[in-house]
Amino acid sequence: MKKYPLTEYRWQQIIHNDVHSDFYYGVTTTKIFCKPSCHSREPLKNNVLIFKETNEAISAGFRPCKRCQPTGSVTNTDWVAEIKAYLNNNYQQKLTLSTIAAECHGSPFNLQRTFKAESGLTHRQYLTDLRLNKSKKLLRTTDLSIKSIALRVGFSSDTYFITVFRRQFMQTPDSFRLQKL
Repeated sequence: MKKYPLTEYRWQQIIHNDVHSDFYYGVTTTKIFCKPSCHSREPLKNNVLIFKETNEAISAGFRPCKRCQPTGSVTNTDWVAEIKAYLNNNYQQKLTLSTIAAECHGSPFNLQRTFKAESGLTHRQYLTDLRLNKSKKLLRTTDLSIKSIALRVGFSSDTYFITVFRRQFMQTPDSFRLQKL
């Protein structure tokens, strides 16, 4: 793969959303590439790679941005798969719809609507299920406290975690843990 330098001029085109640019940029942390005119969140300069053609970015393992669609279009299935991958990698963090949409290069409304249509769940339901499944694994395999597990899997408090766990599995985390014996 040929490397193109990220000059100061190109960087200015990216941060000022220049519509007259003749290149694409990829963000190594998200593996997404955009047109410089894209109004997505400004990347860190040291995470940016420059591409002359969209096929170079795709060959390097980047996917087109859902917001600016540098290749013309991104399928909803591909975008939802990317959102799920983002959630799987970041479930421990506090994630808002706006944060997820910004990281996955889409609008909050479109993300919410598309995710539900493609997966049958809202992003929040998917995230809660993911966190609960991670917590079940920790309950089975560790002696961590309920509070530690709740915080480790991304719940804001142990009280909320216990409430959600009980609603989902009809038992408390402690009861579930005792069943493993």
